[in-house]
Amino acid sequence: MTDEPFRLEMHDDIAVVRPCGRIALDHVIARITAAIESARRQGIRKMLLVTTQLEDLRAPGDGTRVFLSREWALAAGGTVNIAVVARPELIDPQKIGVIVAKNFGASVDVFTAEADALAWLRRIR
Repeated sequence: MTDEPFRLEMHDDIAVVRPCGRIALDHVIARITAAIESARRQGIRKMLLVTTQLEDLRAPGDGTRVFLSREWALAAGGTVNIAVVARPELIDPQKIGVIVAKNFGASVDVFTAEADALAWLRRIR
């Protein structure tokens, strides 16, 4: 398995990433980190990350949430705003990952519906 970034698809000013299939969580984290870094280098300020088509994912523990949130926040460099769409059972009710990302200077939120995530991104100037 490679850690190359997932492909970015541009829709207006929003980079959309839709990983799918069976991919180990550590590879998902690394490839999304690379995609966020790629978006930042390209000057993209908004990213929609739709994870609902990933198979066999279990809800990550708090340690993994902290790790991936920190990695993605650092990759965003304070310039890429990230909306994550995930299945409800994968979202921590306290949104620990969102809090951690914000503590590292990132603008991130998580949603169960793509329309809500897009609306949040479109409100960002």
